[in-house]
Amino acid sequence: MGYEEKWAKNPMLKPRIVKVTVNIGVGGSGDRLQKAMKVLEMLTGQKPVPRKARRTIKEFGIHRGENIAAMVTLRGKSAIEFLNKAFDAVGRRIKASSFDNFGNFSFGIKEHISIPGVKYDPEIGIFGMDVCVTIERPGFRIMRRRRAKSKVPLRHRVSKEEAIEFISKEFDVTIV
Repeated sequence: MGYEEKWAKNPMLKPRIVKVTVNIGVGGSGDRLQKAMKVLEMLTGQKPVPRKARRTIKEFGIHRGENIAAMVTLRGKSAIEFLNKAFDAVGRRIKASSFDNFGNFSFGIKEHISIPGVKYDPEIGIFGMDVCVTIERPGFRIMRRRRAKSKVPLRHRVSKEEAIEFISKEFDVTIV
């Protein structure tokens, strides 16, 4: 029995995209970080959050606690819309090694101008970004709720093969 037959029989087994996290690492604060935040807001329609450096790295001139990156978390319809654009930017091809054992996957976009509908602006420049996608089944709330928390058993987690099947069918993506 294939995954699609299983999902049709029991809708609680069908995976879903919970969130898409988009991250632009700049490596320093200042004007370049502000431009990166502007790009993220333009692409996603949400206000990005600056991320701080965890430790000091003298070679790169990074100090602990300094803002060096910006990120946005998308959920629901906006996540799926952005994911479709991001897949177009990478030619609808993802490496199988991008998937972890629990069905989550990440990929990078080298230039934000490769996303359809985005024009190059010489004042802003070009930024690359990481796109991380979290896939779960219904029922994972028991892990996060405040009262009577419980663990999600391994049999209910999404496997790598299942996530590959789900993404290739739902988004018409080729897994290389």
